[in-house]
Amino acid sequence: MPPIHIALVGDYNPEVTAHQAIPRALDIAARANNTTASWDWVGTAGIDQDPQALLSTYHAIWCVPASPYASMEGALAAIRLARQSGRPFLGTCGGCQHAILEYARSVLGLREADHAESNPDAGLPLISELSCSLVEKTATIRLSEGSRLARIYEANEIHETYHCRYGLNPALEHLISGSTLHISGRDDAGEVRALELVNHPFFMCTLFQPERSGLAGQRHPLIDAFLSAALDRHLSVSLPA
Repeated sequence: MPPIHIALVGDYNPEVTAHQAIPRALDIAARANNTTASWDWVGTAGIDQDPQALLSTYHAIWCVPASPYASMEGALAAIRLARQSGRPFLGTCGGCQHAILEYARSVLGLREADHAESNPDAGLPLISELSCSLVEKTATIRLSEGSRLARIYEANEIHETYHCRYGLNPALEHLISGSTLHISGRDDAGEVRALELVNHPFFMCTLFQPERSGLAGQRHPLIDAFLSAALDRHLSVSLPA
């Protein structure tokens, strides 16, 4: 199979556990898909100036943890490109939070939607501090019946690890209810932990960090599915050299 090229959008820090885990998780998933994967860490600064030029040669985009980003607008521009172009997209932890913001601003017209971590005085804090911090915690997520995420896991209940203090504001969840950004996972208290964009080849957002499976040398169904979607795009769409 041809090699897959992935953009890891975020601001690389070798001390961040998720950043250590992602290359390992991708290697494991690539072997499982009988292909090879290469990746570039793409810093958020400047992406918004010309996202097409910077990201056109990648088959998939992963918006990685460790926010606030150097440039929120850069991260949002990369997510927008993935959403509009049909490129497979995975957003974990901070990537999930910013995917929600991008959709709210660009699709729902909620231009004031903001992140309480980077803007504590936000008038519309769509992303707010979690009622209970999920830093270095493992918890149960209940998956929505019929969701793509449930099909990927072949389960309705999963257990995943977090390093997260922010998520979708429960008081503002109604703003995205009924949209094409479906909620596909909740915790035991009913708070949102995963979302997916319908009518897109692959657009998945999780507050948890599936990449941590790579630290234990284990395959992960979600990362397998992400690589498989990237391979499908590679085989069906000719990208610029």
